[in-house]
Amino acid sequence: MVTEKKVGVLAGGTSAEREVSLRSGAAVHRALAARGYNAVLIDQDHAVAATLAEQKIGVVFIALHGGHGENGALQGLLEVMGLPYTGSGILASALAMDKEMSKLVFQEYALPIAPYRLFTKNDCSGITLPFAYPWVVKPVAEGSSIGVSIVRSDADLPAALEDAFRYGGKIIIEQYIAGKEVQIGILGDRVLGGVEVRSSKEFYDYEAKYTAGMTQYILPPEVDAAAYAAAQEVGLRAHQALGCNGATRVDLILAEDRTPYVLEVNTVPGMTETSLLPKIAGLSGLSFEDLVEEMLRLAVRG
Repeated sequence: MVTEKKVGVLAGGTSAEREVSLRSGAAVHRALAARGYNAVLIDQDHAVAATLAEQKIGVVFIALHGGHGENGALQGLLEVMGLPYTGSGILASALAMDKEMSKLVFQEYALPIAPYRLFTKNDCSGITLPFAYPWVVKPVAEGSSIGVSIVRSDADLPAALEDAFRYGGKIIIEQYIAGKEVQIGILGDRVLGGVEVRSSKEFYDYEAKYTAGMTQYILPPEVDAAAYAAAQEVGLRAHQALGCNGATRVDLILAEDRTPYVLEVNTVPGMTETSLLPKIAGLSGLSFEDLVEEMLRLAVRG
């Protein structure tokens, strides 16, 4: 049944993932319009509260990647305004966006994660770590692999640190885990399936994510049944540990010993017709329009 509420699709914003967000928002808007919803696409800015009120929006579909749209800030605003919205709530969004906090939660729930250390700009001289190269250097609060580098020697480290610190005052350095990159899609508390990503680059970075032909997508992953089941179980547990709602995509490394290491939980995953969550949803028989509509229904029911 078509909701009577006017749907505001929030996209764009001011984060480093703005362009990807605009593409997600446009795809979601097209899907909702095709299903007969009264939907409007809104480029989020600092006047978003006034815009939502002026447009008489009754429910918000969040297609904002990174920044205020994914870190709990927008969710808090919508809570104050009394507007239902897609995806996770304030706390789960904040935890998932902050890699330091999410790792602490994953540790508490005994979920496998790579060994890591947290650093600020003031304590990055003479870094020594209790694990050998290669290392992964990443910002604490950024998505789409922005600011992420693989460091294989001391010579690589200064450039990696400089890049990561462009996106905040804290970074994480973690042990590189060799293995297959597997991503698990969750909708509500249901595992939709998974995809294996095989990048032509050293890892699945921003360029590989958004440049056609640079990555192979294997659906379902080419792993044995037991390893796939373990990856799906860990993905769902990570989603639940953070208290997530709606749709998420959980990024894992399936190590050579078949241990599924949690990298992060994406509470606002990409939503273009070619993004990973829609690809995964297709495994369970959901079209792109089906997925968008179910995400909206979960928001209204929630």
